[in-house]
Amino acid sequence: MLKRTRSKRSGVSFPTHGRKLPMAGRPSTRRPWARRPCWPLLLLLILLTPPAAGDDSAPGRSQQSLDYMIVVTGGELLSGVYPDGHTHFLTRTLQPLGLHCVGSMCVDDKPLDLQEAIQFALGKAPLVIVTGGLGPTDNDITRETLSEFTRIALKEHPDVLQAMSRRFGVPPDQLRDNLRRQTRVPVAGTYLKNSNGTAVGLVFEPAQGVIVALPGPPRELQTMARNELVPYLSRRFGTRLPGCAVTLRFVGLGQSQIDETLKSHVSWPPGVTLCSQFEGGRVDFTFSLPDDTPRDRARLEKLKQQILTHLGDSVYACGDATLEQHVIELLATRGETLVLAEVASGGGLAAGLSAPEGAGQVLAGAYVALSEQALRRLLGVADEPWTAAPTSAQRVKLLASAAAGATQSNWAVAVGQSEEDDAGNRFVEVVLKSPGGLESRRVRVGGSGELARQRLATQLLDQLRRKLR
Repeated sequence: MLKRTRSKRSGVSFPTHGRKLPMAGRPSTRRPWARRPCWPLLLLLILLTPPAAGDDSAPGRSQQSLDYMIVVTGGELLSGVYPDGHTHFLTRTLQPLGLHCVGSMCVDDKPLDLQEAIQFALGKAPLVIVTGGLGPTDNDITRETLSEFTRIALKEHPDVLQAMSRRFGVPPDQLRDNLRRQTRVPVAGTYLKNSNGTAVGLVFEPAQGVIVALPGPPRELQTMARNELVPYLSRRFGTRLPGCAVTLRFVGLGQSQIDETLKSHVSWPPGVTLCSQFEGGRVDFTFSLPDDTPRDRARLEKLKQQILTHLGDSVYACGDATLEQHVIELLATRGETLVLAEVASGGGLAAGLSAPEGAGQVLAGAYVALSEQALRRLLGVADEPWTAAPTSAQRVKLLASAAAGATQSNWAVAVGQSEEDDAGNRFVEVVLKSPGGLESRRVRVGGSGELARQRLATQLLDQLRRKLR
């Protein structure tokens, strides 16, 4: 049976070394005989009491639960430029380990706003995770603000300084001041290594709780959370270390549709915890067990195969691979290259496909403009064929062919400009060029701004993925 776990609020706790602390101002009501436990009888009861039913945890593995709050910093989040993906990632990563998020908030990059948010969060949970604001610019105020709030000084750490020096290939005394500032860590607490960037994570340990600051870029935050934060929380709070898990990444289906299919067609192993995340037309489902034994892994593998039987056409990855990375790998396997020509997608395809490892050998070029007319000038499409193309679909075909010819690519994706039909629905003409020829299709566009462009890019990548299989 599927089990969705949620821990109870524990509040801030302090070590009592096995003793109950008396309540201030209240006389003891314990009777004299209650002060002397009957040790032989107590020992006999302990030995005879069976373990709790359904407890399939490994011996010695802590089952401690922990409440925490998330504070995401960044004015661009509050203005709608970017969505908050950090909350989704952190809750999905930490929930199977026994951590319960009691709230998340976004605040501006202002010291007073951040301090007020931290004060509120510490009143709700003993652990607060702050994201963003650790970089080298003047807007990165998290490090100094947390130091001021906790009254814990910052000090340059020699190991962090040496790592920074090696990264940039210069002696420590030649590092720029804004980079050297990132080597300062709390004197009461610790730091978390950053394998993908310059800003280490910071751990402040004031008396009233623990505050962890993680860098803002997702590639840095996610790796740091898995490799550094999770082990720290296990040492500090006794939370579980990761057991075994399987993540299936879906595209082209809604979360509710996937959920309904799973309930109707999949039999669940006992004790499985499910976490899901939805963003920009992509859905991740993570199925986990608290322990990592061959039997547990076999149970999850069987579950995965059941799901793939019913939903495999919409699964683009089993693990952490992104949709962009999957498309790049499909092209690389074929030995093909791809060129992009974008208007309505605003360069979103180019930005996503240029990030994965190996993209340089696959992505032959990208052309981005604000209109089809500007894009055709950029690609050098002649006046005569352009004038002879009366529809957007025909013009976008010219753009796709021109881009493919300019880069000698067999594969091309061209995205026209946004238009409206007679019913007021917005759409774009998209042309996919493959070795088999040109395919034109009309793709509906919902919403506006960055989120609409992300959803459009996801639709186009899914179409390209299905064509490449």
